[in-house]
Amino acid sequence: MSLNLTPGKVSLADLSQIYWESPAVTLNSEAKQAVEQAANFVEKAANADAPIYGINTGFGKLSGIRIPAEQTELLQRNLILSHCCGVGEPLPEKIVRMVMVLKLLSLGRGASGVRWKVIEQIEAMLEKGVTPVIPAQGSVGASGDLAPLAHMTAVLIGEGQAIYQGQTFSGAEVLQIIKREPLVLRAKEGLAMINGTQVSTALALAGVFEGWRCVLAALITGALSTDSAMASTAPFHPEIQNLRGHQGQIDAAQTLRNLMQDSEIRESHLDGDVRVQDPYCIRCQPQVTGACIDLLRQAANTLSIEANAVTDNPLVLSTGETEIPLQIVSGGNFHAEPVAFAADQTALALAEIGAIAQRRIALLVDPKLNFGLPPFLSPDAGVNSGFMVAEITSAALMSENKHLANPCSTDSTPTSADQEDHVSMATHAARRLLTMNDNLGRILGIELLTAAQGLEIRKASLSPLNTSSSLNRVLAEVRENVAFLEEDRFLAPDLENAAMLIRNGKLIKAAGEANFPKLRESQN
Repeated sequence: MSLNLTPGKVSLADLSQIYWESPAVTLNSEAKQAVEQAANFVEKAANADAPIYGINTGFGKLSGIRIPAEQTELLQRNLILSHCCGVGEPLPEKIVRMVMVLKLLSLGRGASGVRWKVIEQIEAMLEKGVTPVIPAQGSVGASGDLAPLAHMTAVLIGEGQAIYQGQTFSGAEVLQIIKREPLVLRAKEGLAMINGTQVSTALALAGVFEGWRCVLAALITGALSTDSAMASTAPFHPEIQNLRGHQGQIDAAQTLRNLMQDSEIRESHLDGDVRVQDPYCIRCQPQVTGACIDLLRQAANTLSIEANAVTDNPLVLSTGETEIPLQIVSGGNFHAEPVAFAADQTALALAEIGAIAQRRIALLVDPKLNFGLPPFLSPDAGVNSGFMVAEITSAALMSENKHLANPCSTDSTPTSADQEDHVSMATHAARRLLTMNDNLGRILGIELLTAAQGLEIRKASLSPLNTSSSLNRVLAEVRENVAFLEEDRFLAPDLENAAMLIRNGKLIKAAGEANFPKLRESQN
């Protein structure tokens, strides 16, 4: 499968498909003319007398050093090699492939001054399944993701390392395998490759896409918990949500109503229930989960714009004149502040989804709060501890995510001899979302198991009353992977299997995808 994309016009749906499916990607050939025109202009500028940053000068604090035309190629090659200073574990392959696609989209706008040949090299690597090894650490999110993008670019020129068919090869070896010649970078091409926010943006997009699956799963586990606790659905009434007006809240309540629509258990206690109100973790699901939906949509909107953006420096701009159609101008599009803000927003959403889910877990295992279910949901509590420590694990993960949700965008430190004196910290702001989604998936997996356990105990005690058709399909999916907890057993594999169900999207399909809201721009 291959996607043909038009730079500047890539949708959020396209980006989601690229993340989840990792297809080969090519650019619309209509972009070639503008790309080549800018490259030709840069080539002329490199041989001219006037100093132009990064084209015939050094970089950063070395921008005052003039580079002769005959050293242009050496300048660009040395730039890549000197900037390959990343450390730490490699980024996941699917994120690296997203980075490559985002770089294609940026270069394809025709403002970076690279040849079409550079774009073809990236396209070929995507098509053949060659994934550069990019260490995860080493970028402060301005001037672009310099170190990680240098590691990506190194493979294009036959340096660095890459993964191909599950094995690690040198850049030179992998290009030979796929029958591609190493690129010889010309004027500005190295700079165009490593200036940019593509690593931060790819990581942040991954955080949003994974987080969106989690927030939809949280609506499922929340509905299961609500029916398990025999809680009221009155707080999900549409008019309550409409009177406040936040779209995420409206959508969350609608989904909860959809999922519980034909529950006989719910119908059985509409009248005569001695409880007046449920705890906030049940009653305020639309307000809390809905606010998280809005945050994820806002972040997705920012990142969709960034994915289509040109973020290197300097840029080849149109003057609007016929005599001198282009000019080269230095700016600051490489500064990833919007991405850092989007990552921080996403982190807040992930932390709060987990926080309220953990309170529902605590409610279900507590006989003082769970309305007649056994302690820790064990059919034979005492000799069995049931989900006692699973709840503690969820609390540990919740607190870890709270800590990780502290903002990164408020931090900055001067780098590069004070030339780059304010930076975004977007890269690790976005990278920590991988850990947060892992934690959140496990919190929700624990809620899935406790809610399923409680609901099945409830169904047995109220037989022949049943839960909703949507939730019954979810229960069936759960029980294909994790058995009912009759007595204590080694639970760790069950927790991992439940987390996998949260993350792989199967619960959403089981519940009926039409029941759920879509990831789109915020309506507010």
